[in-house]
Amino acid sequence: MPDRILATEAAIELIEKLKLQHGNLMFHQSGGCCDGSQPMCFTEGEFKTGQSDVCLGEIAGCKFYMAGDQFEYWKHTQLTLDVIPGRGSSFSLEIPLGVRFHIRSRIFSDEELARLSESG
Repeated sequence: MPDRILATEAAIELIEKLKLQHGNLMFHQSGGCCDGSQPMCFTEGEFKTGQSDVCLGEIAGCKFYMAGDQFEYWKHTQLTLDVIPGRGSSFSLEIPLGVRFHIRSRIFSDEELARLSESG
């Protein structure tokens, strides 16, 4: 089964650093508020997920969610969480460190999509 969400080594290192400061974390892929569409990192439970939110998987023990309507647009892609320099204008925990999480994506192959559809 192909993973829907992956992370670069730089992202995992930053997550581990943030976990030491803030405890358990979670992610939600922003749908356009504040700083466009970007991954937002919160202390676990700080962001209230809704019934339509989809959990794409876990990165370094942190659940990664996306709104259901946004997932409909992205369901054909594998996302990779990365880190880039620059201060975003969101409420994500990494912003004071002068970096921001960033999503890169690629379209799943036909074989991967078939495997995903078999699992539901």
